[in-house]
Amino acid sequence: MELENRVEKTTRRALKERIDTYVKHPYFGILLTAAILYALQILGIAGLIQPSTINLIAPVIIYYIVALGFTLLLGYAGLASLGTAGFIGLSAYILGYVAGTLGLPAILGVMLGFAASITLGVIVGFISLRIQGIYLAIITLGISEILVEIFRKFNDVTGGQAGFSLFRMNFLIWEFKQSDRFTVSFYLIILTLALVMIGIVNLINSPTGRAMLAMKNSTSAAQAMGISVLKYRLLAFIIATVLAGLGGTLYFMNKLVSHPSSWGLALSLNILAAVVIGGTKSIYGVLAGAFIVFGMNDLIFKRIPFFMEYTSAYFILNGILIILVVMFYPGGIVRLFKDIRQGIQKGYHLIMKKWKEHRYGKEA
Repeated sequence: MELENRVEKTTRRALKERIDTYVKHPYFGILLTAAILYALQILGIAGLIQPSTINLIAPVIIYYIVALGFTLLLGYAGLASLGTAGFIGLSAYILGYVAGTLGLPAILGVMLGFAASITLGVIVGFISLRIQGIYLAIITLGISEILVEIFRKFNDVTGGQAGFSLFRMNFLIWEFKQSDRFTVSFYLIILTLALVMIGIVNLINSPTGRAMLAMKNSTSAAQAMGISVLKYRLLAFIIATVLAGLGGTLYFMNKLVSHPSSWGLALSLNILAAVVIGGTKSIYGVLAGAFIVFGMNDLIFKRIPFFMEYTSAYFILNGILIILVVMFYPGGIVRLFKDIRQGIQKGYHLIMKKWKEHRYGKEA
């Protein structure tokens, strides 16, 4: 009997260790997130969730993908940028112009969007070697405003103030119709999300991520250790602009429309707010921040009578949240969640200790 108990305990321990190996794997949370989002889409197709809810989730995920690039840029490289919205809009317009006005395969527009993003990343990366801090943020804002002004005035390409819209676009062997855009683009967005999250996790845990973090902490010390500031600043900006361009491409595929008012300073500030609220070094914290900034109003608060009547109240709530996070939890709400979890664990252990003392008496 005793031997059977030992075997059973050994088996349970081995099973627990095996489960922990999977659960603690860096990709487990990523795959779980993707699976949950895919499940939501399936429930929407089955009619168990309103399609409008799924349509509201897609932009949140797109902006989260963009915010991951900003997380790398701000949280690990220590570089500031306020030009994110313009970079998103550029790729969206390039895809729309190539696939719509020129009638070429959309994949060509995607590739040109990536090329434009890399070019912008290189340009801003070189600028960052001479200018840092708030001045770098102002310069990127200036570049973004130049792009937005081009979107407004370059009527033959962008449609001007009226914006740009399509009903369909052709890939190499497949026609993407407006009726397909919500379902097909959602699957594509989730697949892209998983790949980008895996790439960012690998990057921040690699020597490249550690080099960027060293550069953020002290540029002089990083250079003394042989870290090339030029290389890693260029890399950080290229990755951030490529993810912004990827976000613009996915946005256009999901909406099949691009309007210059969508790519203003407000969007750049909202992406920055999502990163600050979530935590500049946590990909899951930024996911929560993106949901708070971009999704909570449409998915939750607009269904509450008070917020339906006072539509600006949500922005006030966001501002208060940013102030509280910066003042008391500069690590983001992910730090708050960790503190709550630790408090629950301490309370549980204290209760168990008191119960054991009451049951068996204090240890001698």
